[in-house]
Amino acid sequence: MNRPCNIAARLPELARQRPDQIAIRCPGRRGPGNGMAAYDVTLDYRQLDARSDAMAAGLAAYGIGRGVRTVVMVRPSPAFFLLMFALFKLGAVPVLVDPGIDKRALRQCLDEAQPDAFIGIPLAHVARIALRWAPSARRLVTVGRRLGWGGTTLDALERQGANGGAMLADTDGDDMAAILFTSGSTGVPKGVVYRHRHFVGQIELLGSAFGMQPGGVDLPTFPPFALFDPALGLTSVIPDMDPTRPAKADPARLHDAISRFGVTQLFGSPALIRVLADHGRPLPGVTRVTSAGAPVPPDVVARLRRLLPEQAQFWTPYGATECLPVAVVEGRELERTRAATESGAGTCVGQVVAPNLVRIIAIDDAPLPQWSQVRELAVGEVGEITVAGPTTTDSYFNRPQATAAAKISETLADGSTRVVHRMGDVGYFDAQGRLWFCGRKTQRVETAQGALYTEQVEPVFNTVAGVARTALVGVGPAGAQLPVLCVELQREQSDSPALRTALLARAAAELPDARIAHYLVHPGFPVDIRHNAKIGREKLAAWATTELEKQA
Repeated sequence: MNRPCNIAARLPELARQRPDQIAIRCPGRRGPGNGMAAYDVTLDYRQLDARSDAMAAGLAAYGIGRGVRTVVMVRPSPAFFLLMFALFKLGAVPVLVDPGIDKRALRQCLDEAQPDAFIGIPLAHVARIALRWAPSARRLVTVGRRLGWGGTTLDALERQGANGGAMLADTDGDDMAAILFTSGSTGVPKGVVYRHRHFVGQIELLGSAFGMQPGGVDLPTFPPFALFDPALGLTSVIPDMDPTRPAKADPARLHDAISRFGVTQLFGSPALIRVLADHGRPLPGVTRVTSAGAPVPPDVVARLRRLLPEQAQFWTPYGATECLPVAVVEGRELERTRAATESGAGTCVGQVVAPNLVRIIAIDDAPLPQWSQVRELAVGEVGEITVAGPTTTDSYFNRPQATAAAKISETLADGSTRVVHRMGDVGYFDAQGRLWFCGRKTQRVETAQGALYTEQVEPVFNTVAGVARTALVGVGPAGAQLPVLCVELQREQSDSPALRTALLARAAAELPDARIAHYLVHPGFPVDIRHNAKIGREKLAAWATTELEKQA
């Protein structure tokens, strides 16, 4: 008998094969002396499977079962992982939104999701009542102490389901598995509809792309990624940090976990990778580092690789919430392409992960309902990146216009159809078959002389001494925009005529046709809440417009 298409289907097998292996290790209380986390809260595979079964039985008896959309607002903890696997086992539909986004946007996301249930810590329930979140939710579950808002507690449900036996819904690959909201770095977050086949496809692609084997120890600094670890037979060590502020992570606490538990691989956003690179302490036992969310600056790649063992791999997968992974590149390849990146070629994101099909199409801001309407571009031509594959999601929940703008229906030779996702990114293929990323389509600058793409401009100026990072924005109407370079300086660096001379020199040497005449120093770029790495260029464009008006 075939097992159901479900990310939780492997858990009972691992519980039998590796019952005593630690699946999840959480910080817990502070230890004596140095104040480091004790990491005294653990779940082995036997416990993770049995307790999530009990939790699933209790949730089902309470009315949270197959197809029930359920908001989850729980901090990274054993309860979070037990709950998520319980919901997957039931065939329920967890709804995940970054809690740090703008409260109005968060309310809109929850309203769109139309949840039937709300599971959260006490603070989340207080916010739900005060800010009128999710009024459609009738089944309320508190993780922790329940006050006067009704419902029940997760602990009570787990106790009630203790004798419920094995729980695993016979889910189909096309059944809805979750609604995962995007980071909202370029607007209000959208709820990506994940089906069970998408999660199973991700497990297969991640395992094959990175050679992940059961028994490894992972430090996933973005908690949702830890959900993949049990399906891969890994041990997750949840770091002692605020996952919504990776740029503020304490490197000493990260190193403490890495050394104490023999971490062999870690995942982090570019902001967290920079934290480790700046700290400069070697990572002798780490054999695999993965970073996603935004391009990793070339100098950070080089510095981090020097801290790793010679045989270690540093992977930067390219993808999005809607489709991941699409392509992957290893750090050595990034170092080989660094000179091209810093001369305006864009960022190499590597080879496409099979069996994904990636094609470049002519840039068009309008919806393209049918593939017959697109124009494919040749090697070397910059256009919009599209992908079709096993992890390509097919819609946004309750966002028909966003779905129409991002999805293309393609009719195949046998008469069947498939969904092609428009990544919203621009890029191109080189002669070696490598994919290059040139920026977000909506953030391109349309001048009278043609389009400028952020990732083909900013790395050129990021090499200037004293510059931390830059952001290209356009001021004025599309087609006649004035290109403006916003500059964030390194600590202790101040604006000066010498700095501006250096920026102008780089522009003349590498981008003579860009005609960038305005350089504005900004105190600190706005970034996304999820990865602290995606620059809010829309906000910077509004700021630059005001600054230029002041100078006029």
